Amino acid sequence: MITNDFNVGSHVIMRKPHACGSSEWEIIRTGADVKLKCVGCGRLVMLDRGDFMRAAKKLLEDRDE
Repeated sequence: MITNDFNVGSHVIMRKPHACGSSEWEIIRTGADVKLKCVGCGRLVMLDRGDFMRAAKKLLEDRDE
């Protein structure tokens, strides 16, 4: 489980992989709900904050892109 130190633009690894095979997601929006974009296929998903906190495995280090 991760802490609340995530921001828009951060990348996270989720516990279960997406159907496309990627486990990495980019945070698009935060608030009561968290909007995520799959890095592998671009699919957008919204989770409430509690579900996101349970499903997130690891916050990846910020990368210079």
